[in-house]
This record gives sequence, C-alpha cells and structure tokens, in this order.
Amino acid sequence: MKYHNKKVVADGFTFDSTKEFNRYYELKLLSRAGKISNLEVHPKFELQPKFRDLSGVAHRAITYSGDFAYDENGVYVVEDVKSEMTRKLAQYRDKKKIFLYKFPHILFKEVL
Repeated sequence: MKYHNKKVVADGFTFDSTKEFNRYYELKLLSRAGKISNLEVHPKFELQPKFRDLSGVAHRAITYSGDFAYDENGVYVVEDVKSEMTRKLAQYRDKKKIFLYKFPHILFKEVL
C-alpha cells in the first residue's frame, strides 16, 4: 500500500517518510547530548526462524524491522514511527504482538 509518503535519504539511510527522517534527526541530537546511546537505524529482529514443513516446503523466516533502536537509562528501546493509518494494519499489529511476546525485555515505543 502507498500512503503518499516521500522517501528521504540522509547519512546513507533511506527513510520511508519525512516524519521518520525528522525522528532520526531528533534521536541524533539526543545521542550527541548523551541522553541516549548506541543509536541503530532499521534494526532487524527474527520473530520466527525459517523452516521446512513435513512436505519439504521451505518457509522464510518472519522478521520485524524497527525504525530505530537505542539505549536509554540502561533500557534497550525500539521505536517504530507510524501514522494512525498504518498503525491499524493487521500485519503490523500481529508482528508487534509477536515482538512484544518474544522480546519482553525491550521497551517498544510507537511514535505517532
């Protein structure tokens, strides 16, 4: 689906929207100020590994890619920049739910 977002390229990264790029810029400032550390862009997490079923059919791994990850006050945080529209998509909601279950030690934040 297309939501008329404009991609932005900066610092070697491609951001899906100006909203996501603006959040990246804010996080860079927070990192420089020492408020957060270890800023990652587009971190990837495996929700389910690849496998073959009994009939031999190969199934790809299911992954979730956040927009950003960083350490804040000893807590590992993953952020996802979303619009209200994309937040309601079933695929996103399902992956978020699996992520929260599989990684309970990670603080997940949606940036609207």
